[in-house]
Order: sequence, then C-alpha cells, then structure tokens
Amino acid sequence: MMYNTQLETFLKVAESGSFSKTAELLYITPPAVTKQINLLEEDLGLTLFVRTHRGLKLTPAGQSLYKDTSYLITYCAASLERARNATSPAEKTVRIGVSPMTPQPLVDVWPEIQRRCPDIRFQMIPFSNTPANAKNILKNLGQNIDVLGGIFDDTFLKQRQCAGTRLSMEPLCCAVSLYHPLASKKILEIEDIYGRDLLMMQRGWNTDMDGLRDYLTLEHPQVHIVDFDFYDMEVFNRCESDKSVLIGIRAWKNVHPMMKMLDVNWDYKVPYGLLHAEKPAPAVMQFVKAMKTALNATQ
Repeated sequence: MMYNTQLETFLKVAESGSFSKTAELLYITPPAVTKQINLLEEDLGLTLFVRTHRGLKLTPAGQSLYKDTSYLITYCAASLERARNATSPAEKTVRIGVSPMTPQPLVDVWPEIQRRCPDIRFQMIPFSNTPANAKNILKNLGQNIDVLGGIFDDTFLKQRQCAGTRLSMEPLCCAVSLYHPLASKKILEIEDIYGRDLLMMQRGWNTDMDGLRDYLTLEHPQVHIVDFDFYDMEVFNRCESDKSVLIGIRAWKNVHPMMKMLDVNWDYKVPYGLLHAEKPAPAVMQFVKAMKTALNATQ
C-alpha cells in the first residue's frame, strides 16, 4: 500500500458515521475499527470525531483531513495503476470511476460491451465522493479516471469543464427510510409528501430538477423544500435518520441499505450518462459508443 490503511478506515467511518457500519463494510469487528481510529488520532495528535445522538460527527480537524485524504487515496490508486500500465503501453485501457453515488449501468449489458470492445482492458477506479474530490476528478478526466456515470446537463458540463454522453432520461424519484410511513407505497402521489421535508439539490445544479422545484413551489406549496449542496452518503444518512424525503434517481436504489427509492406520479426526468474529457482518447469513445448502442438495444 502507498498510504496508511488507517486513513481508508477513517474515510469509511466519516462517510458512514458509525464504527459498526464501517466494520461491516470492511469485514472486521467494530473494536478493530475503533482501535484503528484511536491509533490514528494518537499518531496525529488530533481529535477527528465527536459522538452525537445521530452517530459520529467529524471535528473541524477531521473535516480538513477528510477532504485531503479523499484526494490522496484516489491519487495513490491512480498512480499505482499508471505504473502498472507503463509495463504494457500498447494496451488500450479505459479507467471507470466508481463510488457509491456513481453506480454504473454495466451489469446487464457487459457481455455486449466486451463483444464490441474486445481489445480494451477495463479498470474500476474507486474514489471518495466529496465536493472537492469530485470537482477535481471531473476537471481532469482522462488523467486518473477516464469516464464515470452521473447526472448532468449543459450547465453542469460547462461548470465542471468536461463533456458527457447521455444514455437515458431518468425519472426523478423519492428516497425514504425503510421505516418511513411512505415506504409501504409502490408509487407516491405529490400529496403524499405534503407537510414533509423534501431534500432537493440547491438551485442551479440541474435545469430539469429546477423545473420540478418551480412546479412544486407554485402548484404544491404544501411541500416543504429543504436545500442541500452535494449528493453524498451524508445526505442519505440525514434522510434516513430524520425521516425526510430525498429526491434521487432509480440508479441510486442500492446506495444506502436502509433506504428505499419510490417512483412518483409526475413527469420529471434528468439526463443520465457517461462523463468524460472534452477530447477523450479513442478507446474511451469506443467504450462510450458501445455502451450507448448496447443500452439502446435493450430498450
């Protein structure tokens, strides 16, 4: 390893807000997780977490370390892959970025992708989905990561200085805790969320989502819209713990094990596809075109 493994455990704890949840993710015991964090705090001479009634919360020092560590681990992993690739420079490789918030639409069409791209080697590159890290990755697509899946529109692409190929228009759904009163429903009506907190990405992030916001504000003022500024595990944890409702897409149905994604009886969708550099390598475009063709064939 090129970095202290305690840092990776630290990231998992920060994202899950729990020693026990982190233990499940890492297949170790909760005391082992606690010990790693205690040793890390002792080595650094810092307090990284405080306990709250909602779980563990990062201290200011912990927040600072979290941002830098996310980038460090991603950079180290990419550096190691580049070193390995240097041994076979003639091989065409496409590096696909993956995180809990960027599920890839590959599983169902993977045999077709391999048939259309027999000469390409694929690598899954994990990254931590933090605001700073995500912005840096998108701006530098083609360096450490070639392509990743996500929601975007023209404004988003311009702001992030990258390009995107749309694969589908995904219906906007509502995520709720498995223990939420609405979780028993198969499909929601707008009236079902009257008087409830509806977590929505702040205005200006996506034009289509802003359209839904305007519609709800004008036609259904009984819905209480609460802004947040970034889609990450923290906002899913928040939704699960305070029993609010979170706007999302079906592709995120497995992001949080204690959440359920429900369709809503409205006609609002957002573009979903593959993000890549404005001038991607030929192998990347070969993969993107194969993915689009394969998905179109299944629809």
